Order: sequence, then structure tokens, then C-alpha cells
Amino acid sequence: MTMSDTENMAARPVGQDDEIHLLDLLIVLAKHKKLILRNTFGAALVAVVVSSMMPKIYTASTSIMPPGQGQSSAMLGQLGGLMGGAALGIKNPSDLYIGMLKSRSVEDAMVKRFNLKALYESKTDEDARKSLEGGMIASAGKDGIISISFDDKDPKRAADIANAYVEELNRLTATLAITEASQRRLFFEKQLNLVRENLAKAEFDLQKMQERTGLIRDYPQEQEIAATNARLRAEIAAKEVQLSAMQIGVTSRNPEYLRLQQELISLKERLKGEGAGDDPNDGMSEKGLEYIRKFREVKYNQAVMDMLYKQFEAAKVDEAKDTPVIQVLDKAVPPERKSKPRRAIIVILVTLSVFFFSILWAFFREAAERAKADPAQAEKYAMLRKSLSFRK
Repeated sequence: MTMSDTENMAARPVGQDDEIHLLDLLIVLAKHKKLILRNTFGAALVAVVVSSMMPKIYTASTSIMPPGQGQSSAMLGQLGGLMGGAALGIKNPSDLYIGMLKSRSVEDAMVKRFNLKALYESKTDEDARKSLEGGMIASAGKDGIISISFDDKDPKRAADIANAYVEELNRLTATLAITEASQRRLFFEKQLNLVRENLAKAEFDLQKMQERTGLIRDYPQEQEIAATNARLRAEIAAKEVQLSAMQIGVTSRNPEYLRLQQELISLKERLKGEGAGDDPNDGMSEKGLEYIRKFREVKYNQAVMDMLYKQFEAAKVDEAKDTPVIQVLDKAVPPERKSKPRRAIIVILVTLSVFFFSILWAFFREAAERAKADPAQAEKYAMLRKSLSFRK
């Protein structure tokens, strides 16, 4: 290296290389300015035309307040089976109701109510449900208030469907046993129906036995013993049913549950002390013994049914008190302005995207042109084109 070269390098400003690189970039942009501007303005024009042709979408919203925390907390552990897994992963009571809003039961009711299959030109109910899901958004805030929004081309229909979601949710909560009292009422109702069937069978057997044997003699003392025994057995059965019903909402350490367990143990000891209902055999005939057995069975089922009926009525009263009440805070009204499409945002995003893509394409073209001008690079470029070609 000569002294003159060293002096020239020393005299060159420190940032000259950077300025040359920046100047090269500007030269490339200026060289392909027509391509960049043509693509950018063309994309902007297309975005304006396409966005203006897109249908207007209106969003109607309603907000509801779900039942209190006490009622909703009881639902969380009981609705999973009823909804076939839709309630899994629930974190708070509001999520429970959002899951119910998105259930197939509600969606089928909405499809049928608004004839959405024809409106969306869907071939199947499943397609109509998917279209419905695409327009509905349900979300819950930190305060627990649920917001339901629906998008539609018709502002009135958007409001009607949003409000209909609330109505269908109310119907669903009314038909599902989602409170502790509802579960107990169903449990007692089922047990009561079984006992009613047993009582009818016991009475029928007693009547047929009397008709078959012609036995019309009464056994006052034996009947009194049998009735007392039947009442004890009925109390035991009723306590057992009551304990089973309490397991729906309380743990085995609950004071009331423990008290009923002690009462059940005492009743069983008392029944055991009275001979556990052994049949009297003071010279009674086989027909007499059979009569007492069937008489005792009738009295037992009658006593059980009376006790269960009282508990069933009490559960019905509790259910009426605990019925979930969904309160509407803001009813959906037809929106005055469209919510979609946002034409300005669409045009800006498309224009900027095409602008930056055009710049990248300009640099790519410049690099390709320089590669062709260089013999070594041109040979590599030709090999690349040949390798990418499908022709042999």
C-alpha cells in the first residue's frame, strides 16, 4: 500500500461507508419508484372498491347479571354431567352461563326460532349453528356481568337475536335442575314414585290374598304391633333417603348430617330391641301370619310415602326460593351505526402492506439484475433457474 492510499483513507470521513450504503438504497428505490407507486396506489384503489362493496354489519349488545354467588356456586359442581362436558374448565359462575349460552340446546332453539337454516342458506342444522356461532360473542367482565353481542346485516334482527339468547338462557335454567334444592326435589320425587309403586303392589297383594283365602278376621293386637314395626322401618328408610339427599350439597362432616346419622343408629337399635319385626306366632294359622306380613308391608309403604311426601314438598318450596333469576341490565336495541367493515383501517393496512412488499420486491429485482450482470453470479442464477424448472 502506497503513502498516497494511506493518506486518502485517512482523509475519508468515518461515516462515508454508511452514507454510500444508504445512498445505494435510495438509488434502488428511485430506480423502481414507478413499480412501488403503481402497486401501492393500485392496492389502495382496490381496497377502497372492495371495502365499499362489503355488506354493512351491525352489532347489537345486551348485558345480564347472573344469579348470586351462592346459587351459582352450587351449579358449578352439578351441571357438568347435564351439559355433556360443556361446563368443564369453569373458573367462575359467569363462565357457567356463557357455556350454557353456547350449548347445542340454546343454539337449536335459536336456529328454529329465527329460521336461520333458510336465512343462512345452510344445508344442515350443524351449518346453521356454525353460522350462528360466528355472529355471537359472549364475555364476562371482572364484575361478573355477562355481555352478549350479535352481528347481523339487519340491525333489528341483530337486536332480536341478542335478546332471544337471554330468553333461551332463562328457559334452559328453568328446565335444568342446577341448584341444590332442585337436585333434592328430583331425588325425593324419584324415591316417592318408587314407594308409590311398592305401596300399590302391597295393597294389591293384600287384597288378592283376602280374596283367595276368604280371610276377613281382624287381628287388633297383631295389627298394632305390625303397624308400630312398620312405622319404625319407615322412619329408618326415610332417614336413609334424607341422608342420601343431603350428600348432594353437604359433606359427611356437616353437623346436620352427623345428627341424622345418630338418629338413624338409634332407630335401628330400637327396631332391633323390638325383635326386628318378627312375626307373631301365638297359635296363628299360616293364613293369619301371611295376612299380618302383607298388612305390615302396606303400613310400611304408607308410612314411608307420608314421610317422603313431606320432604318432597319441603324441597319444592326450597327450589322455588332458589330458582336462578337472570336479570337484564341493558336490553339490546337496533344499532344506528354499522360496526363492520372498518373501511379506513382496511385501506390503510392493505396500502401499507403492499407498499412494503413492493419495496422488498424492488430490492429483489435489483439483486437479480446485478447477479445477471456478474458472469459468475449469472452462471449460478442460471443453475438455480434450471434446478427450479420442471422441464427436463
